[in-house]
Amino acid sequence: MADCSWGQATPELKEYHDHEWGKPQHDPQKLFELLCLETYQAGLSWQTVLKKRAAFREDFLQFDPELVAQMTEPDLQKLMQDPRIIRNRLKLTDTVINARAFLTIEQTEGFDHYLWQFVEGQPIINRPIVESEIPAQSPLSQLISKDLKKRGFKFVGPTIIYSYLQGAGLIDDHLVGCSAKSAINN
Repeated sequence: MADCSWGQATPELKEYHDHEWGKPQHDPQKLFELLCLETYQAGLSWQTVLKKRAAFREDFLQFDPELVAQMTEPDLQKLMQDPRIIRNRLKLTDTVINARAFLTIEQTEGFDHYLWQFVEGQPIINRPIVESEIPAQSPLSQLISKDLKKRGFKFVGPTIIYSYLQGAGLIDDHLVGCSAKSAINN
């Protein structure tokens, strides 16, 4: 058995795969950052997003949701001029909208608690044999997507949310023989 092939394609993907993807994440700011980055991936590759992550962090104030929620139209206009990031007007606007929705959850119940309650606090461990066995979405991602939309989030369809759940470690889809798989229930 081999490592997940997508995670070996480039040095950036290898670093992300080996040290972040599928590892349980509980830090609210990192969960917010990952959600934002997943929205930018839609229609693009994760490699593209990773190459621009440092610039995104700079432009979105280290993804501090309180600061992002306060961004205004002039701030967004400035971001539209930055070639270091993905300049999709809708996604930029939705990042600010999502920061506000995120803060509502964070202030009422904590986003970490909100998210992890869907899996009863424990990652779902899958061990597919080949990458083609990994779905693009699931009933869980459909449920969370629907709930997030109800709470005012944008650009959070079930495919984006499935990828988000993988990245945040709520779903661990490392292949059976992958050396980077989570230490939980190998």
